[in-house]
Amino acid sequence: MSLHEDATLVLKAYAGRDDQQRELRDVYLEHLAAHPDGVYKPCRAGHVTGSALVIDPARGRVLLTLHKKLGKWLQMGGHCEPDDATLAAAALREAVEESGIASGLTLLDGGPVRLDRHPIPAPCNWHLDVQYVALAPAGAVAEISEESLDLRWFSYEQVAEVADTSVVRLLEETLARLGA
Repeated sequence: MSLHEDATLVLKAYAGRDDQQRELRDVYLEHLAAHPDGVYKPCRAGHVTGSALVIDPARGRVLLTLHKKLGKWLQMGGHCEPDDATLAAAALREAVEESGIASGLTLLDGGPVRLDRHPIPAPCNWHLDVQYVALAPAGAVAEISEESLDLRWFSYEQVAEVADTSVVRLLEETLARLGA
């Protein structure tokens, strides 16, 4: 199965918690139907990306990266690559690369937690981000990557003070899924 086919299946299975998320899912599916290359960066109409919010539920904290180009505290994530077998694998790869946590990160069961569509500079138009959650193992040590200006753990309560609305909503959905 191709990454494009996997992304289509993942999105078809994504129920979303509200009408806005379900409408966004439909936008993603229309994009994939119209663009066979819609999961890769060269697709100028926009492309699907995979991200993961790295959390440590035992300590009530979230690992965020200060994005080098955007200067914002965000979850780990980025572009799909040809070697990514699945969208989940792309999100997990990005989480490992950007967090520096070399082993033990696992994605939360149940598939993506949220979708977030945001504009990007030309020549492309949109990132169609599929957002997962990665659970950090006990004692995880984060290490800053080349893609970040900084990397830091924040308590759940601190996230709204430092991150944008998309990250705050992702954390809210994550906590709801965890029953926290």
